[in-house]
Amino acid sequence: MQRTIEPVRSNRTPKTRGFLRGGRFSYYRGVPARFLPLTRDDVSRVVDMMARLYAQGASPFDAARARQATERLLGEPEFGGVWMIDLDGTLAGYIAVLLGYSLEFGGRFGLLDELFVAENCRGMGLGKQALEFADAQCRARGWRALRLEVGQKNERAQNLYARSGFHMHDRFLMTKWM
Repeated sequence: MQRTIEPVRSNRTPKTRGFLRGGRFSYYRGVPARFLPLTRDDVSRVVDMMARLYAQGASPFDAARARQATERLLGEPEFGGVWMIDLDGTLAGYIAVLLGYSLEFGGRFGLLDELFVAENCRGMGLGKQALEFADAQCRARGWRALRLEVGQKNERAQNLYARSGFHMHDRFLMTKWM
């Protein structure tokens, strides 16, 4: 079945059906997002959003590597998935929930690897809905916990995650590339 969702352009607001209140369209506060499984035909659209996500942080972005990893994940669904966030026919973001394994957690856990909501779709409750979706994905797979990483200066995201039940740890995330 072919899905048609309109890509978000950073200088426009999604189709309006409500009155503007507080900089947001009230209509969208009550519209539940749909989480559509990523297909090979949609990878380019999500990779474009990945570039915007990575531009907000300090990590370098390699589009070819991101595309290759995403396409490989599509063929290995046991390791998790990527979903597009659809808001009334508009591509509003994406979420990637992947499999991790930890002795600390007694086995498998979910890693919220990436969550991006387009700038003009923020403040509409999509982040909260995405976290609820990630939670449901982990529970359905029998994963024992959901972890994520967040920028130390990204207070808005930290507050959202804390309100959703995530806890800070007195540890640092460190990486060594192989």
